[in-house]
Amino acid sequence: MALTLMKLSRRDLIRYSAGALAVTQLKAGALEVNDVHSQLNRTRVAGIVRPDHLEDLRAAILTARREGLYVSVSGSRHSMGGQQFGTGALLLDMRGLNRVTNFDPGKRIIEAQAGIEWPELLAAIDQTRSGLGIFQKQTGADRLSLGGALASNVHGRGLNLKPIIDNVESFEFMNASGEIVRCDRTHNPELFRLAIGGYGMFGVVTSIQLRLRPRVKVRRVVELAETAAIPDKFAARIRDGYLYGDFQFATDSTRDSFLRRGVFSCYQPVEDSTPLTENPTRFHPDDWARLTRYSHTNKRRAFDVYTSRYLATSGQVYYHDWQLSAAYQPGYHEALDRTMHAKVKATEMITEIYVPRTALVEFMEEARMALREQKANVIYGTVRLIERDDESFLRWARQNWACVIFNLHITHDAAGIAAAARAFRTLIDIGIHYEGSYYLTYHRWATRKQVETCYPQVPEFLRLKRQYDPEESFQSDWYMHNKNLFKEAL
Repeated sequence: MALTLMKLSRRDLIRYSAGALAVTQLKAGALEVNDVHSQLNRTRVAGIVRPDHLEDLRAAILTARREGLYVSVSGSRHSMGGQQFGTGALLLDMRGLNRVTNFDPGKRIIEAQAGIEWPELLAAIDQTRSGLGIFQKQTGADRLSLGGALASNVHGRGLNLKPIIDNVESFEFMNASGEIVRCDRTHNPELFRLAIGGYGMFGVVTSIQLRLRPRVKVRRVVELAETAAIPDKFAARIRDGYLYGDFQFATDSTRDSFLRRGVFSCYQPVEDSTPLTENPTRFHPDDWARLTRYSHTNKRRAFDVYTSRYLATSGQVYYHDWQLSAAYQPGYHEALDRTMHAKVKATEMITEIYVPRTALVEFMEEARMALREQKANVIYGTVRLIERDDESFLRWARQNWACVIFNLHITHDAAGIAAAARAFRTLIDIGIHYEGSYYLTYHRWATRKQVETCYPQVPEFLRLKRQYDPEESFQSDWYMHNKNLFKEAL
């Protein structure tokens, strides 16, 4: 199906309603978008296109190019670093391209369009009755797109998994000329390495071939643990063949347990004959909302409720891919602000710091002191593991890391944002002190020195972007930020 676009001037705005072919001209500056979680990336775009077919996508890209508009690409809008939005850009909302296009059970590969979200992809796999499942996905939320997972080269809670690039067989993307380009480890291998973890800067990923694994049953094993023992406990779980796990640490900075104690949950493969737990205990949306309220108003109560619920799940048996899903309520903080009678709008913001596993305990102790000193309000935190990534160009997993995730409460005023930026920069510096790094996708608050230390390949990444996209057709606020940060090096 082809889409005919009206001739637009540079100052015109275009917007396609989902699934419709109508084109509406809007007043300048009328379209504003934001990310789902932090809501700190309010961005005015020139227009929004939600293509349902490749012909629609091609027409939008070519029209934007002809009219001098650059293009930014979004999925489910959870990224928080400005990678998915560009000020004044034509925004492509990829969620209309959400179909499964091929399935090969013999090769254990499913092919789906980039806009598909995890619940639909998991449901499609389940319907095949093939006994297969995914390796990993982001945890904490489900309504995230497969294309977004590639753009950020995500990871989950696997104990011995590399980032998702390791699970990608191939992908196709559309370039600025409207051409479809196939990328895998032998066809266009450099683009394969650049685009996975490349934040949409090399074209619009249209479809992905994702590797699957045999679906296995796992038993959840939960215990309370001290942070000082966690490196050894993770190592023991890996030796015993556990597949997934994490350590969710206490966040009440007024107590001695702050960052020193938590809930250690891992998933052990069991025989296929083991019956699944009927009506397993799970966090449902109401439970999640209640716990979130406690985490803001009574952290001790939050930890007690969380611990009690998690310990009650120990011994439950699921399929391995069931435990990858999580309850998440978009816009939850608006209701929370009303409940707390907040005078200033607030949300949470995530950062992720990587350190060598041998340095985890020391890092946590230093982070503990810094967060207390700065009076940072930690709402949630967890420790996971990641294996070294040897493939992606802008790789963040440059060794076998311990990943420490901090979710901080941020008030949306100048003082609150400045405090959060200071806390995140401090955490990055502590990570660097232990020869660690941080995840690029969450914010743009790192200093140039921090970026250079953790990602020395950024200038070359920016040069290669210009090589493959000389007109800079694909841009974002994240891209412009880093281009300006390294303008002297370029």
